[in-house]
Amino acid sequence: MSGVTPSGDPGSASAPASAPASASASGSGAKTVAEGYAFTGPALDLGALLWGGRCLPEAQIRIPLAMLNRHGLVAGATGTGKTRTLQLIAEQLSAQGVPVFLADVKGDVSGISAPGEENEKVRERAAAVGQQWAAAGFPCEFYALGGTGPGIPLRATVTSFGPVLLSKVLGLNRTQEQSLELIFHYADRKGLELVDLKDLRAVVAFLVSDVGRPELKGIGGLSTVTAGVILRALTVFEQQGAGEFFGEPEFDTNELLRRAPDGRGLVSVLELAAVQRNPQLFSTFLMWLLADLFHDLPEVGDLDRPKLVFFFDEAHLLFNGASKAFLESITQTVRLIRSKGVGVFFVTQTPKDVPADVLAQLGNRVQHALRAFTPDDEKALRATVKTFPRSPYALEEVLTGLGTGEAVVTVLSERGAPTPVAAVRMRAPQSLMGPVAETELDRAARSSPLYGRYAQAVDRESAYEKLQAPAEVPAGTAPPERADPSLLEQVVGSGMFKSLTRSIGTQLGREISRSIFGTSRRRR
Repeated sequence: MSGVTPSGDPGSASAPASAPASASASGSGAKTVAEGYAFTGPALDLGALLWGGRCLPEAQIRIPLAMLNRHGLVAGATGTGKTRTLQLIAEQLSAQGVPVFLADVKGDVSGISAPGEENEKVRERAAAVGQQWAAAGFPCEFYALGGTGPGIPLRATVTSFGPVLLSKVLGLNRTQEQSLELIFHYADRKGLELVDLKDLRAVVAFLVSDVGRPELKGIGGLSTVTAGVILRALTVFEQQGAGEFFGEPEFDTNELLRRAPDGRGLVSVLELAAVQRNPQLFSTFLMWLLADLFHDLPEVGDLDRPKLVFFFDEAHLLFNGASKAFLESITQTVRLIRSKGVGVFFVTQTPKDVPADVLAQLGNRVQHALRAFTPDDEKALRATVKTFPRSPYALEEVLTGLGTGEAVVTVLSERGAPTPVAAVRMRAPQSLMGPVAETELDRAARSSPLYGRYAQAVDRESAYEKLQAPAEVPAGTAPPERADPSLLEQVVGSGMFKSLTRSIGTQLGREISRSIFGTSRRRR
């Protein structure tokens, strides 16, 4: 493609006269870049170098397998090939025994489970990049949030989800988030497990009642106004259908670390097409999965291959409107989870979608084409160029001239140093580049050994039921007949909480230990 010409190359009509002269396609410049990707250990093949307007199949661009836990970014405008890039990387990770997690936001990633279809475009691509292409499907498990859509139902308890993540999906401000943290702290201290949203509503209602208000007096209290905001946010949240994502059995994130019987890494695909209307929920739920892995996995240091590579699609949704505390928690999680053997790739449109402190930790970069139709687009383009190491390419021109399935790449070498910037024509995935039928997804999910473990929701006794325990009635006295009590009246009249108010400070259960995000450590 004509847009990929090193600055100063004779084939570039727009190259500035002051730019240093580069060699021809077979010269020293291309050789220097290619040598930067000549790794000795196991590596993933991305594609072939583009130089001087030519594709050089002898110059292969790769990522060392051991560097996949140093995190990465796959970015580019809509339709430029991001999904196929993550599919390509996921296939090779699976083939090398590394489990993968993928979020299928638009429903077009499920094809990784089925062999691809050979056609003229695939043959041309393979020939151009020196790829020995063969159709192949890869072992997959399909999940769905709360069972919405085809897949094994994936749920979390409210207690485990924690106040920071829940504040994000409820759209609470920092003051309201701090109040929610106080509510969780109280529930943890009193042994009140918040399994689903009705448990949380019950505790909030109690803590602003005349009986419950003294419970928090010593540590700041909960205002009626703030409680009202939280309760209204919960009501809207439930009306959006989000209530079914919280409950039991809670998903054990260690399931994501499994391999198939043939030794290939299992590809866990979370199908999100059915919940696209609630992007804040699914993006935050992905963060819960990552945070849960973080505080469950032991420290392992640098491995020869990751335990898991986690692709965080539509990453901008995670950061939009995030509080300072939330962003700090993301940054810390990404920084520390590397030593637990987990690599994280954020997938989004431009690097500016990712906060600078997080972006600085993403050592592997695959940047597909960007568009510059508006002043904001041009600003994003210039900002993207500044995030790359110095390069012989005129990157502003290159990034707007890349074709579909082409990208600018820099990764970490086996020594941990950035490789030279390379324009690349990406390889073709071996699996199906498109969705499989929903009936096939459903069949695959129901035939999984995990389906029976997670399919049926369980509503055991938790905070809501405990708060509805009947009040103590003197022997021989019949309770008066009355209309059904409101939730607040049920809470205030609870025999359990009358007992609690007589023994403030007495722990009814072990206080829950919480991690960076306020997510809880669970007993498994």
